[in-house]
Amino acid sequence: MPELPEVETVRGGLAPVLEGHRLARVEARRPDLRFPLPENFVQVLTGATVTRLSRRAKYLLAALDREDTLVMHLGMSGRFEIAHPDGEERPGHFHYAPDPDPKHAHIVFETEAGVRVTYYDPRRFGYMALVNTATLHLHPWFAGLGPEPLSDQFDADRLKAAFAGRKQGPKTLLLDQRIVAGLGNIYVCEALNRARISPFKAAGGISKPRLETLVIEIRAVLSEAIAAGGSTLRDFAQTDGALGYFQHRFRVYDREGEPCFNDPGVGVIARKVQAGRSTFYCPACQK
Repeated sequence: MPELPEVETVRGGLAPVLEGHRLARVEARRPDLRFPLPENFVQVLTGATVTRLSRRAKYLLAALDREDTLVMHLGMSGRFEIAHPDGEERPGHFHYAPDPDPKHAHIVFETEAGVRVTYYDPRRFGYMALVNTATLHLHPWFAGLGPEPLSDQFDADRLKAAFAGRKQGPKTLLLDQRIVAGLGNIYVCEALNRARISPFKAAGGISKPRLETLVIEIRAVLSEAIAAGGSTLRDFAQTDGALGYFQHRFRVYDREGEPCFNDPGVGVIARKVQAGRSTFYCPACQK
C-alpha cells in the first residue's frame, strides 16, 4: 500500500495541473470504487475549481471553490495518469511502468486547460468522497489523526507522552495513526534501524534522547523518499506511471539475510511477522 512519501509524490505531480484550475468535465465510469461514489459526485465536481491540493496522512485533499473537498485514497493500486494536449506528462527521472489497462480507468477529470487526469485502480481498494470543507476535521477519517511526522507538532516530547507506560514495541505504536499520521510499515522499519532502536523493545522504556534521534530519522527517511519519488514496492507508480528509485536505498526492508549497513560484517537483517506484517531489523545493532 502506498505510504506517505508515495502519496506526497502523487500530490506534487497533480498540484500543477489541478490547483487553480476548473474541472470542465468529470466522468465516473463506474458507480463505486472500494465504496460507492456520492450520488452527486459528477454534478458537484463539474465546473468546480480546485483551490488547493493538499495531503493529510495518506489522503489527498482537493479543496473546491464550493462547500466540499474531494477526498481521495489510493488504496493498494490506485494511480493517476496526466495527459496534456501535446502528450503525456512524465516529470522526473524515473523508470516508466507499462501503459495502464484502459479497463481499469475508473474516474476521469478534464480541466478547462485541456489536461486530462485519469484515475486507474485495478484492485479498486482506493476510494473517493465529497466531504464538507468546514467540518472536514470532524470526519471519522480525520478526527482522530495524530500530527504529521514532518510537522513541528511531531517531536520527542509527544512521542515520550504517547509511549509512557506502554509495553508494546515502538513499531506497533508508530503505526497507530492516532499517535502520528501517515507512517507505514516500510518507513517505520527504516527509521528504527537508522535510530538503532529495536522494534520490539517496550516503548515506555525508551529514553527521550533516543526518541529525539528517532524523530530525526523518521523525518530524514521520509524526506529522502519524497525527494526520490517514493518506493516501487508492489505495483505502485507515480502520477505519471513512473516508478521511483527509493527502493534501491532500503537499509532493512525486504533485505532479510543481508548485511546491516550500520555494522558491516557484524549485523545481519532478520525478519519477523507482527500482526500479519513483516518487520525487518538488525538484532545486532537495534537494542
